[in-house]
Amino acid sequence: MKMLLTSSGIRNRSISDALVSLLGKPIAESTALFIPTGIYPFPGGPEQAWKAITGASENPLCGLGWKSVGVMELTALPSIRDEYWVPAVREADALLVWGGDVLYLVHWMRQSGLADLLPSLDDLVYVGVSAGSIALTPYNPDFEFDLAFVPDGSDMAVGGERALGFVDFTLYPHLNHQDMEDTTLENIGKWAAGIPVPTYAIDDETAIRVVDGVVEVVSEGTWKLFEP
Repeated sequence: MKMLLTSSGIRNRSISDALVSLLGKPIAESTALFIPTGIYPFPGGPEQAWKAITGASENPLCGLGWKSVGVMELTALPSIRDEYWVPAVREADALLVWGGDVLYLVHWMRQSGLADLLPSLDDLVYVGVSAGSIALTPYNPDFEFDLAFVPDGSDMAVGGERALGFVDFTLYPHLNHQDMEDTTLENIGKWAAGIPVPTYAIDDETAIRVVDGVVEVVSEGTWKLFEP
């Protein structure tokens, strides 16, 4: 699996070029599946999901001009036979994973079986946005925040500070975002100081490209690497 882990979607030419390079062909010739699951716990989640699906979101992803885009809802997959959804994932060129609640998203990636399937998909390009990117890292910087959006006593909270760990670094998106007080470089540095793996702090004009374990920063903005 090839990865393009973004803070806020395909925001500039450099990130777009990185996506096309990973696909190995134009976006217009590529098929995608979109996963909105992580956004539903947040206030206004259904509306935000609709905007993302229709390309009306300010964070470009579904509206990039794909040959085709399908919607895959992770919470539905446990009630569906594997033979009806696994082939769709295997045949897709890209898996577009939206942001939202990391805790909730990681839980349903595991419960649905998608987390077990992903390592076998060598040709798939995984494109994450915010929580969709954090989900593949070892640690969840939004754990305390995410707890407010899951039911009290939910088993999602058990071990919820950890994510899937498909890469050996963690990610803190939305660096210096004007509407997110916790995303200052100082605050991210404090969190990163307690994490035993490297932490990339990236703004909305930055993404992390990962192929065969090789990590490359793609940026027209600001980013910083915190070593453990």
